Amino acid sequence: MNKKNEIPSFPIRVDKEGAWYHEGALMFRKDILKVFFENLRKDEQGRYRIEFKGDKFLIEVEDTPIVVEAVVKHAASDHEGEYIEISLSDFTSERLDPSTLRMNAENVLYCDIKQGMFEARFLRAAYYQITEFMEHDAKKDSYFIPLSGKNYYIDNYISGGTQ
Repeated sequence: MNKKNEIPSFPIRVDKEGAWYHEGALMFRKDILKVFFENLRKDEQGRYRIEFKGDKFLIEVEDTPIVVEAVVKHAASDHEGEYIEISLSDFTSERLDPSTLRMNAENVLYCDIKQGMFEARFLRAAYYQITEFMEHDAKKDSYFIPLSGKNYYIDNYISGGTQ
């Protein structure tokens, strides 16, 4: 790749707990973080970058740039089945796609978010919240979450987040 097409790095780092830092200082202003989250992209090589006003900058991500902070299970209603809602560090929430749940070798739970655009790591509190809904299948020696009459097994995989 020639220098003209290289994407420069920006001194932003996201730790495995989802905290954002600029030049080592914790970023806490919600308005600035929202801009970064809204302009966050992942390239074909698994690198994360911010694309803003025509500029692109790579950022360092220890595990995943967005983490799951909280979990709530909603009961079935007349027009839809039960589901799990996850609150994310980017100040949004969404329905969990339970078919994307997976556990790494260190027992860290992950799922896909934003229609599969990103992977999210469950923070410890969210992990404990979702375990309230898990059951163990002794025959398969595997855990699953039952929702609306279907069992969603939690896959195991080797690698955690990307980059």
